[in-house]
Amino acid sequence: MPHVLIVDDEPNTRAALAEIIADEGFTTAVAGDLREARIQIVRQAPDVVLTDLKLPDGTGMDLFKELEPGIPVEVILITGHASVESAVDALRLGAADYLVKPINMQRLKAILDRIPRSGDLKAEIGSLRGELRRYGRFGRMLGNSAAMQQFYDQINKVAPTEATVLLIGESGTGKELAAQTVHELSLRRKRPFLAVNCGAISPNLIESEMFGHERGSFTGAERQHKGYFERSNGGTLFLDEITEMPIELQVKLLRVLETGLFMRVGTNQEIESDVRIVAATNRNPMEAVAEGKLREDLYHRLNVFPLQLPPLRERGKDSELLAQSFLDDLNAQHGTTKTFAPEMLANLSAHSWPGNVRELKNYVQRAFIMADEGLISPFAAPMQLATSKAPAETIITIPVGMSLAEADRQLIFATLEQCSGVKKHAAEVLGISLKTLYNRLEEYSASDALDE
Repeated sequence: MPHVLIVDDEPNTRAALAEIIADEGFTTAVAGDLREARIQIVRQAPDVVLTDLKLPDGTGMDLFKELEPGIPVEVILITGHASVESAVDALRLGAADYLVKPINMQRLKAILDRIPRSGDLKAEIGSLRGELRRYGRFGRMLGNSAAMQQFYDQINKVAPTEATVLLIGESGTGKELAAQTVHELSLRRKRPFLAVNCGAISPNLIESEMFGHERGSFTGAERQHKGYFERSNGGTLFLDEITEMPIELQVKLLRVLETGLFMRVGTNQEIESDVRIVAATNRNPMEAVAEGKLREDLYHRLNVFPLQLPPLRERGKDSELLAQSFLDDLNAQHGTTKTFAPEMLANLSAHSWPGNVRELKNYVQRAFIMADEGLISPFAAPMQLATSKAPAETIITIPVGMSLAEADRQLIFATLEQCSGVKKHAAEVLGISLKTLYNRLEEYSASDALDE
């Protein structure tokens, strides 16, 4: 049975929490200050520490130093003086969550419900995870390079906490797989994981999709609809392409992140939702803030724990490891035993893969289809781009005094020319969504028509 240590200088609070937590199937111990807490930790190592932030002889965060490294302990901080700074500091230190006084008992029970009831199970999971990692697998991710091992270390630290994660990386690097890995290595792994592409939903519908709507709230709303926040309650919500979310909705998202409350479209009734956010962007978030694409206050709220995904060209032999994994899957699906020729593997390592893992996966599937015999050679599906480590550069001269809008226009057309007019590839190189590229081209076309 898991053991909870309750540290609070208010006797009534300690007693009430001990009773509630015992009813949830935990054994408990109590302490009124850090000194007593240290004694209790020595007597019985806790699985969970529920501690007030402000104590007579220090702060609850001081207890992190008393916990034995390597043994998983969930620390939940309680504070009567909530602030974004204190919450962020606590989560970065490794706290699983924090509660504000007066304590919301439903939220406390939801947090406790995520705590595994078996310490042995935790140890077994950790051992298996380490074994898989030696073979280049970590959660849903695959890669054995130094860049990916460092990335795994960061996920390993942040996944068990409640910290909001911001994934930053080029298109095709596997941000959704990284988000799923964060979820599956967290205490929320038995709860829903939902992914939403903020750039793929119509601006007129995105609020309804995010928060839901009531029947009759607008034309076509024939029934009540639960949005992503409601459906992912207790789990993780992955917001991909966060910089493509309309600014007016970013304000509402910020409020949900700060309060845990939202309203369906067509009602004034607030709904409480316990959701962990993992956001992602293929743009530089600070540039998005400067361009007005991302609210600065929302950026700081999302940027509690930023994670940078390395592009495939910086991952060494991972391209071969990934390609073999994709080929193994295709062989299993089709009952074949195709293999890569040695020169094919050499080509895979030499290619720069501007589209990253997504481009590699598509290429392996194409080569698999085109290869008639059991051996897949480079002649089966020639590379569409040169195999140099860096794509050819096009130099654009921007004179002093040129407007940002005109510079933006020249950059887009130059990139389109370099990508042979393939808009999807151009959008990936530019770090914008395909929808945004189409909108810009429509604007330029309308402007040219007016000038004629």
